[in-house]
Amino acid sequence: MRVLLVEDEQPLAKYVAAGLRKHGFAVDVAFDGRTALDKCGVTPYDVVVLDRDLPVVHGDTVCRELAGHGAARILMLTASGTVEDRVEGLTLGADDYLGKPFAFSELVARVRALSRRSAPAIPPVLRAGDVVLDPARRTAERAGRLLQLTPKEFGVLEHLLAAGGAVLSAERLLDKVWDEHADPFTNAVRITVGTLRRKLGDPPPIETVPSAGYRIVP
Repeated sequence: MRVLLVEDEQPLAKYVAAGLRKHGFAVDVAFDGRTALDKCGVTPYDVVVLDRDLPVVHGDTVCRELAGHGAARILMLTASGTVEDRVEGLTLGADDYLGKPFAFSELVARVRALSRRSAPAIPPVLRAGDVVLDPARRTAERAGRLLQLTPKEFGVLEHLLAAGGAVLSAERLLDKVWDEHADPFTNAVRITVGTLRRKLGDPPPIETVPSAGYRIVP
């Protein structure tokens, strides 16, 4: 899942980004509102974690513009957690609201919940045949056998399962599982799919569609 964290306090931003990455998210960071809008213009984020009090372009303006496009879900952060502030944030177009300071586990849970509010809705536990993946618990199994997956392998399998059999291109997987520092010409997706196939075992549930990408088959 691709997340944009927009926070002007750089030490906090780096801490939160590192924590989200440990939970399997691909995270990009922006330290001001203008940069956030520029990044959203070129990258299809699933969730934007947006601090309200931002320099250059205020968080309220960023929220309105992103909500107008309706693609990414928005979790607004603020140091003020009054009812009036929460109502105003939601009125601006935010999908959820979290006051500072916050428990990190709650932030992770809210980001995951927002990512499931897509069309069609993504179930909390993903299944295809005897492959079962639980994003919240970070577990994946095949035929009851626990799989030991790297974060990238887990992310690729999660997106393939969520696609419900639809073909996902290597570019799409790179956008969703890797962050902005990934080389667009890398063969990381092909290598990750290869190691994932070996761990899943036979019969292989991941099919390569020539010149198109990959999909999950039962």
